[in-house]
Amino acid sequence: MENKAFLEIKNLKKYFEVSKSFLKKNRMYLTAVDDVSFEIKKGETFGLVGESGCGKSTLGRTIVRLYEPTAGQVIFDGDDITKLSQHEMLKYRKRLQMIFQDPYASLNARMTVSEIIGEGIDTHNLGKGKERQEKIQHLLQTVGLKSEHSSRYPHEFSGGQRQRIGIARSLAVEPDLIVCDEPISALDVSIQAQVVNMLEDLQETMGLTYLFIAHDLSMVKHISDRIGVMYLGKIMEICDSNELYRKPLHPYTQALLSSIPVPDPRKNRESKRIILQGDVKSPINPPEGCRFNSRCRYCEQICKEVTPQLLEVEKDHFVACHLVDKIN
Repeated sequence: MENKAFLEIKNLKKYFEVSKSFLKKNRMYLTAVDDVSFEIKKGETFGLVGESGCGKSTLGRTIVRLYEPTAGQVIFDGDDITKLSQHEMLKYRKRLQMIFQDPYASLNARMTVSEIIGEGIDTHNLGKGKERQEKIQHLLQTVGLKSEHSSRYPHEFSGGQRQRIGIARSLAVEPDLIVCDEPISALDVSIQAQVVNMLEDLQETMGLTYLFIAHDLSMVKHISDRIGVMYLGKIMEICDSNELYRKPLHPYTQALLSSIPVPDPRKNRESKRIILQGDVKSPINPPEGCRFNSRCRYCEQICKEVTPQLLEVEKDHFVACHLVDKIN
């Protein structure tokens, strides 16, 4: 793995206008992603975790520009892609792909598997005729499906098979980085491990880089090199995967990890869970201060007035908390 950042996210914001007004000061915005910064190294898997509604999927879609960013930079392999036109983005879309969360909604029901996978091949002129068909059949075999499946339609497959088709579609254009937006959350537990193992094998053989978005904390630990913890549009903590689970420093991360079930029933009963109190703040025009202050048991006045910066408190361990030294 190289030390140079392959993908750099700098102060990225994505706001959705929810109340229109002629007066700008009266407009209301949902701050889905608010001033997020991190980087991913080439060949790395960066996990992104957090509660539902924290902005993980919006961040992933903004990075690949399915949503246009409100502000900030997405620097991919040295180039800021946020300023590019749709035509200029075409060559980057080949290198930057996405696997979607819902395998039922993300595939066109009117297209055959061959047409779904071949769409990217056609767009980027990566093969025609026999060469195109051989490439599609090879991709199907790569993701654990059969070549005869190419003539079938999405409704003829199970959820796990559909997700494999989605993965084959993302691989068809030979990308360098794939944003995996909760690719296993809609699948049965028995299928989840198969898909994750397949993603790991593909990463090793094809040299892929992943942004792996999920809320299954155990699975994220298994697949990720580093992990970022997100809460209401903000990054709370970033560090090495094993270090995060061994020594979480942010109060939100501590509460999040305490909810992971332990396989041993006795140890599970004895484990201490942190039950969060208070209300979740609204992402619509949120107030100043730490986004987590209404639920934090350590909250002080500064937490309600000043937004904490994401700072390196230990080597390669970044935390956004005013009281991190006091509570650890």
